[in-house]
This record gives sequence, structure tokens and C-alpha cells, in this order.
Amino acid sequence: MKICGIEIKGSEAIIAVASLEGSALSHVALGTKKIALDDDDEAANVKVFAAQVASFVRENSIDRIAIKKRSKKGEFAGGPTTFKIEGIFQLLESCDVTLLSPQTINAQAKKHNFELPGTLNKYQHEAYKAACSALLKK
Repeated sequence: MKICGIEIKGSEAIIAVASLEGSALSHVALGTKKIALDDDDEAANVKVFAAQVASFVRENSIDRIAIKKRSKKGEFAGGPTTFKIEGIFQLLESCDVTLLSPQTINAQAKKHNFELPGTLNKYQHEAYKAACSALLKK
């Protein structure tokens, strides 16, 4: 099974795909590492972003997405653009979307001791951990 982990930062969805074969986790290296939403005040840009996301999911046969949840209030609250991006992912028809709290991701990472492969860029680590957490969460 393949699952796409996403961390939303600013106006970008950072992507890392993981697969589980037996009990072995592995990183699926893809050309697309992030998808950006330019000027979200323009409806045309939001539609282009939504089309890029749908195309990415279709082309890479992604059936599940795990998004690292952002706080809605407080010091580390996500900005309005991040919630717009999250909503676009949740509207995907062909895909199951799960939101995972940072606490859940950290607990799963500690419990299963995920190896962060060298094929990942440093900025993809949290997205990869989200994917692995969703794959291993019972």
C-alpha cells in the first residue's frame, strides 16, 4: 500500500510518499516534492492548484493521504492559506484523507522508530513521518 504524507507550510504542500510491504517501510521517490499555491486571493490560482493536486494523486496512484494537522489557534496556529490547501486535499473524490496530530505522529515515530531514508530532502521529513504514521497506525 502507498500513502502520501503531507506537511502544509505557508502556501506549499510538502509531499513524501511511503509504502509498506510486509512490515518494511520504504520511501517512494517521486519527481514532485511540493506543490505551491500562488496568491490564494485569486480563484483561478486556487483552481490551478486543485488541478495540480488532482493530477498528482491520479498520476501516482495515491489512494490515501495523511496530512500533519496544524493548530487552529494559539502561537503556532496555521495561516488561512494552509487551511485552504487542506480543504482542497479533503475534497479529492478518489482519495481517503486523514488528519494526524503532531503528537500522534511523534508517538508513532517513537514506537516504530522510522528510519528517515537518504532519498528524502530534509524539508520532507515531517511529511514522510505522517505517511509512515498513517501506514502503521492501527
